[in-house]
Amino acid sequence: MTTTLTQVRNLLEIYRGFFRTSLAVQFQYRVAMLIWLLGGIMEPLVYLVVWTTVARQQGGAVGGFTVPEFAAYYIGAMLVNHAVFTWIMWEYDYRIRSGEFSAMLLRPVHPIHSDIADNLAYKVLTLAVMLPAALLLAWIFQPRWAPQPWALALFPLVLILAFFTRFFLDWSLAMAAFWTTRINAINQAYFVVLIFFAGRVAPLGLFPEAVQRLALVLPFRWMLAFPVELILGRLTFQEALAGMGAQLLWIGIGLALARTVYRAGIRRYAAFGA
Repeated sequence: MTTTLTQVRNLLEIYRGFFRTSLAVQFQYRVAMLIWLLGGIMEPLVYLVVWTTVARQQGGAVGGFTVPEFAAYYIGAMLVNHAVFTWIMWEYDYRIRSGEFSAMLLRPVHPIHSDIADNLAYKVLTLAVMLPAALLLAWIFQPRWAPQPWALALFPLVLILAFFTRFFLDWSLAMAAFWTTRINAINQAYFVVLIFFAGRVAPLGLFPEAVQRLALVLPFRWMLAFPVELILGRLTFQEALAGMGAQLLWIGIGLALARTVYRAGIRRYAAFGA
């Protein structure tokens, strides 16, 4: 027990060091950070304007969503996506080709820890812009929220599970760079599937029933649409528990996949280097 606590404390110290370094690096790329932020705000804003316009033309509602509910959905989706998104699948191609990955292997901890710290550092810094943007959109579009108290209590845990659901799967995808230099094509295909089945283009309830059933067995809904639906008050307690079970299942699958692909990739990388 003492050994385990010591290991946890040591890992926390490592994360603290990674986090400080990541913050310093992020400050050096303020323009790039601003561009990322604008993209994260403009995409849901475009969808919001489109669907609220359609709802008004249809008499005030489409697929069970009123104009204020569309506003709540897309503002919520913007914040949830900011909390869970990763960019790691775009990084490893360069790291492996440039040799930067070799230096990462010399560190005494697994590379995934520095990737998590980088992700968190970026999000902590950019909340200073993302939260005011969300408040401004709320003032303009007047969203309507109706979460139950139990949903508010569950939401932080659901958001953490959504982050790890996406992170482990995205990190596994990043490992494809060990085998191919055409990683951008794979990333683009993955991204197209994600934006539809995660509910970024439109709430999943607006899609045909066959698509909704498929979304239940894929991981993407649990990364974004599920947390947003929870905070909008559109789920029962039983549905929330079932969704958290699905998140835990996909976290387990993603973690096992990440470990397997990483080990196979390291063997290939070492053999290539030799």
